Amino acid sequence: MNLYVNKQVLYMDNQSKVEDSQLLTLYIGGNEEAFEELVNRHKDRVYTTTYLIVKDRYRAEDLMQETFIKAINTIKRGKYNEEGKFLPWLLRIAHNLAIDNFRKDRRYPTIVMEDGANIFNSLEFSEGTYEDQQIKEDTHLLLKRLIEELPDAQREVLVMRHYMDMSFQEIADATDVSINTALGRMRYALINLRKKMEPILSDKLGYSRR
Repeated sequence: MNLYVNKQVLYMDNQSKVEDSQLLTLYIGGNEEAFEELVNRHKDRVYTTTYLIVKDRYRAEDLMQETFIKAINTIKRGKYNEEGKFLPWLLRIAHNLAIDNFRKDRRYPTIVMEDGANIFNSLEFSEGTYEDQQIKEDTHLLLKRLIEELPDAQREVLVMRHYMDMSFQEIADATDVSINTALGRMRYALINLRKKMEPILSDKLGYSRR
C-alpha cells in the first residue's frame, strides 16, 4: 500500500484518510509534510485544551505551539511510545504545559482546607520580623514541593482549583471526569497535603521559637 503527500492532505490508494500512526511513520522517515498534516488535524483540539485552562487567547496560542514543539522533540529523540494514541498523548502534553505555565505565574496560592481554613492560619507570622518572614518564605516553598509529591490526579485538581481559580465544573470539563470525581480528588489532595505538612511545620515552628 503506497502513501503519498499532496498539499498537506494524505491518502492511501483507496482514498481513505491516513491514520495518525501512519503519518508518524512517514514523519520519522523524513517526511516533514506528514507532521504538518498532524498539526492541521489537531491544532484546534490542542488550542481548545490550553484555552480552557489559561482562558487567554494569546497564551493559548503560544502553548499550542509549545505543545507541537515538545512533541517534535520527543519524537526526534525516539521517546514517543504511544503508538495508536497520538492525539490523547498530544493533549496530555498541552494540558500539562498549560498547568505548569499557570503555576509558575502565581507563586503562592492560598490553599483552603475542607473546614474552610487557610493552611497557614495557625502559623501567625509577624509581618515585621525577618525571621518570621523567612519562615513564611520557606513554608511556601515547602508547600510547592509537597504539592509536587501528590498523586498526579490530586495535584492536577488542586492546582486548577487553588492556583487557577477554576470552578469544579471547569475542572471536570478540563479533565474529562464527573464533578463528584473532581471533588473527591480535591478532598484526598487536601487530606494528603495536610498529613504531609503538619508534622514538618510543627518541627519547623517549634525549632524557630526556641
